[in-house]
Amino acid sequence: MRTFLRWLGVRVLILASICAGVVAQDNTPSKAHSIVSASALKWTPIISGWEIAVVSGNPDKEGEPFTIRFHGRDGAKVPPHWHPTDENITVLRGAFLVAEGEKYDEERLKPMNVGSFVTMPKDMRHFARAKGDTIIQAHGIGPFKVNWVNPADVAPPKEQK
Repeated sequence: MRTFLRWLGVRVLILASICAGVVAQDNTPSKAHSIVSASALKWTPIISGWEIAVVSGNPDKEGEPFTIRFHGRDGAKVPPHWHPTDENITVLRGAFLVAEGEKYDEERLKPMNVGSFVTMPKDMRHFARAKGDTIIQAHGIGPFKVNWVNPADVAPPKEQK
């Protein structure tokens, strides 16, 4: 009987510890939700034909979730590159053509239409092109960095008119 009571007592203490931890958790929301309207986004040119806007978070910060958008004009290319973290992309407007590889090859591009999603695993070399006026949304965990396979392939942004 003593062994049973000791066993029961240990179980009760474990259960009480777990319950105390759950009750002690802060279940209040950390922030109120926030709505970001498309008109509030601040677009910055990054490479020829492409610009970027931060939707939420800080893509430069280690371990922080972020959401960013890229806007590309029709035909704008993204030379082969890779990221040190996973890149998750959803097409919001137009079409985004993408392929794996270290050399840009139009014939390998596969179209992603509005609503399509792709995950580019970290370190995967890939390239892309916009078809039509294109907006894609990328999200992940920072830091978000672009490492060009051949930096000489990257055309600087042209002046906005």
